[in-house]
Amino acid sequence: MISKLLPSLDWIKNYEKQNLKRDFIAGVTLAAYGIPVSLAYATLAGLPPQYGIYGYLIGGIFYALLGSSRQLAIGPTSAISLLVGTTISGMANGDVQRWSEIASLTALVFAGMAIIAYLLRLSGIINFISETVLVGFKAGAAITIGLTQLPKLFGVKGGGDNFLERIVILFHQIPDMNTAVFIFGIIAILILIIGEKVAPQFPVAILIVILSIILISSTSLKYAEFHTVGIIPTGLPEFHLPSLRIRDVEGVLPLAMACFLLSYIESVSAGRTLAQKNGYVINPRQELLALGVANAAVSLGHGYPVAGGLSQSAVNDAAGAKTPLSLLFASGAIACCLLFLTGYLQNLPTVILAAIVLVAIRGLFDWKEIRHLYKINKQEFAVVMIALAGVLIWGILAGVLLATLVTLLLLLKAASKPHVAFLGRVPGTRIYTDLKRHPDNEKIDHILIVRVESSIFYFNAEYIKERILEKIYSEQGSLKTVILDLNSSPRVDIAGARFLKNLFIDLQTKNITLKIAEARSDVRDSLRAENLEILFGHISRSVSVDDLVQLSAKEHQKH
Repeated sequence: MISKLLPSLDWIKNYEKQNLKRDFIAGVTLAAYGIPVSLAYATLAGLPPQYGIYGYLIGGIFYALLGSSRQLAIGPTSAISLLVGTTISGMANGDVQRWSEIASLTALVFAGMAIIAYLLRLSGIINFISETVLVGFKAGAAITIGLTQLPKLFGVKGGGDNFLERIVILFHQIPDMNTAVFIFGIIAILILIIGEKVAPQFPVAILIVILSIILISSTSLKYAEFHTVGIIPTGLPEFHLPSLRIRDVEGVLPLAMACFLLSYIESVSAGRTLAQKNGYVINPRQELLALGVANAAVSLGHGYPVAGGLSQSAVNDAAGAKTPLSLLFASGAIACCLLFLTGYLQNLPTVILAAIVLVAIRGLFDWKEIRHLYKINKQEFAVVMIALAGVLIWGILAGVLLATLVTLLLLLKAASKPHVAFLGRVPGTRIYTDLKRHPDNEKIDHILIVRVESSIFYFNAEYIKERILEKIYSEQGSLKTVILDLNSSPRVDIAGARFLKNLFIDLQTKNITLKIAEARSDVRDSLRAENLEILFGHISRSVSVDDLVQLSAKEHQKH
């Protein structure tokens, strides 16, 4: 029982000494990657830069103890940072202290939601936001994030509350751009991109940070009006509960829910990817507990919602991490930096943080997947575009909710109008398949074979009946038997069972017999509960479509 709550007991007990060096190197590498990235993401969230570092420091420790993934790295992510920043801006009214308290409260409420979901075994909620919605959401988030960082790249003030306003304001400000800042940023972007390709395991971002601080501190660039991070407090975060309560902040609940869903989906997706690569399986339910406790701890240390991002986890994995001990080494390295090295960060130019973000978000825009969806499924492509447009026009939270709602409506539409197949016999066999897809199949005289390719519920029963009756009328009175193949119908509710009863009676008035083949166990139970065996006779799983075809053919010959 305890090992289920604390998966760390298993990997600690079975820890192999040869992994110690790999985990240490991976941890230090992750810290070198995470520090500049978390500084950048904190600015996206509208928070002091050290708050991003706190997320890596605290979140990693608690995830290492409770998480089921061996390589997942916990920290701020670009999408959640932007969601927090854009949403809280309307709640804080420009008050920096209130802003940070709302962010911490969001993480605490997120934690409560995750732990409740863990206790109620709601790990299946990950399935309610589809991969298609995420493709559109990430693309929209990438564009939105990029637009928030471009003013820093051009060395201008920027501004605007929405996508279009930001574009217009940036366009008017470009003539006033700071050329030195722009060139500095472009060079940093090029080095980061080249570094990713040439030395993917090397933390190029920390090298860029060190070089930029040296250049701004010791050369004439310090006179080129570079905006810098400023003083970052030395020392570890102080722990206390957020001073605000849920009732004090209108809108914190939907924000926390959105962060929770995005964090859980991103974390489980990244965790599954790395687990498959390394030959093990993660526990999605355990991830709820791990994320909940990690965010609760982060909220007490001035942090904001954290997640297991794929980019930082890929860095951890590529650096050789074998167990979550790498996260503990990373937290140790980050703690040392907070204690002894923060003084060096005050001259870090914000254009470098913008460059790091701009390079990091490239992976959010999956152009290949969008083109693939356009080619193979226009409906899925439309969902992507709705999510993308929703994020750009109404923001991340509204965009994701809109795309999810559209997806659910499309699923309901598909469920309410299931495919009703009319079957024919594959020549020379006893197998029956869809005549529409296989027009060379043999039609059976005087017999209509129907297969409903879904469960039969109250909301689709009428549609199924209409399709069957349309087909019967098109046969112009030649039918004597209708065979209903229920092998593809996992469930039938009360309304569905009564639909079958009414269909039997309707067909009987037309001198047509309705028979049921291959009903599954749950379906048989439902039909028997409605006393349908009085009409149909014994309903058996072992009676195949071909059995009923042969039996019906003999009955027709007798008459």
